[in-house]
Amino acid sequence: MQAGQRIRIGILEDQQLFRESLVALFANAGLEVTVQSPDVEGFLAQLQDSALDVAVVDLRLERPDTKEVDDGLRLVTLLRERYPQVRVLILSGQRELPQMERCFQAGAAGFVSKLNVSCAELVSAVEQVARGEWVVPSELVSPVQAAQEASERASPLDRLTLREREVLSLVASGADNLQISARLGITERTVKAHVSNLYRKLGVQNRVEMAMVGYQSGLSGASDLHP
Repeated sequence: MQAGQRIRIGILEDQQLFRESLVALFANAGLEVTVQSPDVEGFLAQLQDSALDVAVVDLRLERPDTKEVDDGLRLVTLLRERYPQVRVLILSGQRELPQMERCFQAGAAGFVSKLNVSCAELVSAVEQVARGEWVVPSELVSPVQAAQEASERASPLDRLTLREREVLSLVASGADNLQISARLGITERTVKAHVSNLYRKLGVQNRVEMAMVGYQSGLSGASDLHP
């Protein structure tokens, strides 16, 4: 969508009171609801005449005139096939991991739970999805992925090992590789390997820049080191 354009929203929600509440919430937030329906067929029929950026989709859709229950995932699949430009945010009371995984596999860009999302958080989730971002529940983020994301947010110094911090401290104090080798009781070759890692992790171009990083980080004294 273009910058400055109002986000156009479609709502698939079977409960009329909740659906009308969502319409009011999004309107108050400056978003435009162009489609709203309690069932998949009605949603698609309205979409033929309306432009849409984000579809907010409930999963369990009960019909008032029958005992049948429809699955909102059917709309997710149809939107991916017919309207790939529309991004889908699932808003559901279901929180089972397999169900959430199926939503993303079907083409959803985000998933939020009705049970614990606030009005502000829901509006923010819609805006994120409209920008092309993903809204993924914490339950679906693997420990490895979470660690990687934390590492990306961390400062360069946070990624250093204890030994690398010791080497950086001595570099900041003006020591050369031979002096660092003697001070730490390791070979000069090992020192060179640590210095090479420091170049890569700190993103510096020369030893002077490396020393400045260490100095500015408070690692410029040999007293910081273990004896």
